[in-house]
Amino acid sequence: MYIGSTGERGLHHMVREIVDNSVDEAMAGYATRVDVTLLADGGVEVADDGRGIPVEMHDQGIPTIEVVMTQLHAGGKFDSDTYAVAGGLHGVGLSVVNFLSTRIELEIDRDGYHWTQNYLNAKPEELVRGAPTERTGNTTRFWPDPQIFETTTFNFETVARRLQEMAFLNKGLTITLTDERVTDAEITDDVVSETAEAPKHAEDGNAAPVEHKVKTRTYHYPGGLEDFVRHINRAKQPIHNSVVGFTGKGTGHELEVAMQWNSGYSESVHTFANTINTHEGGTHEEGFRAALTTVVNKYAKDKKLLKEKDGNLTGDDIREGLAAIVSVKVSEPQFEGQTKTKLGNTEVKTF
Repeated sequence: MYIGSTGERGLHHMVREIVDNSVDEAMAGYATRVDVTLLADGGVEVADDGRGIPVEMHDQGIPTIEVVMTQLHAGGKFDSDTYAVAGGLHGVGLSVVNFLSTRIELEIDRDGYHWTQNYLNAKPEELVRGAPTERTGNTTRFWPDPQIFETTTFNFETVARRLQEMAFLNKGLTITLTDERVTDAEITDDVVSETAEAPKHAEDGNAAPVEHKVKTRTYHYPGGLEDFVRHINRAKQPIHNSVVGFTGKGTGHELEVAMQWNSGYSESVHTFANTINTHEGGTHEEGFRAALTTVVNKYAKDKKLLKEKDGNLTGDDIREGLAAIVSVKVSEPQFEGQTKTKLGNTEVKTF
């Protein structure tokens, strides 16, 4: 199954897919913010200020948006002219979310107009051209099918962790998360907006505004990965003040690394490929570990910190207390498993 499961993990993967599409627009230089809302009636809304999904007629005789929403492998991930690097699920993200939802509402600002289209049980209704507009972007609202998923209740912290990761990985991008399901008892911190418009409902998108409480978090990290490492080490004692960071770029590949050692004994190395958390590692992690071990040993011997007769430091010794983020962007990624948890590109290991 494309989203991995019909349990809580698969449910939250649907949010990731829509958000990844918006972040792809940011990576391509077209979007500056992504706003995610957990709606009071159980749905999710994702809005961005990117280019908007194409609405022109496709070669198949239907609007391009319908092709993207109803056919697998029809997304921009399969068009190198659209995205040089993409994080979505093999070009099937929107269509899979559509198939697994009872309803989807789309608002698209593109080509000088505000467009709307709804999908009921994956079937498209009419694409409607609305008022002229100068803005661009997408707003997608979806309601997961309770007959497919074991639960349709989204966990705020699960969504928040992923969005914070995305903000760290995309320097300067602003991502907000708003929870309209909040009760008075849940409001305990200062990341709360006291009033908001009434949430949109699948049955009535024109509900009158009323006052109710919502919880909002905003993620924005000008330092990118360096801020990520400082976040990991926030409760630890770094043994050097600055975060070591470097980047590299080649044909079809980009690399960004940030790292800092602390006084602890455990390592905390996190790897990402095209902003996807590859928690099972892969060739990029193998390459980083091997290169770090080689470079540190060479430096130690060049500076006479290790004598020639001494054995090399082991990788485990070197990574003790290390907090590091390794992020690669690959134009043609090879992942093991549909949900992309391990990178398999052999050329990345020696990049």
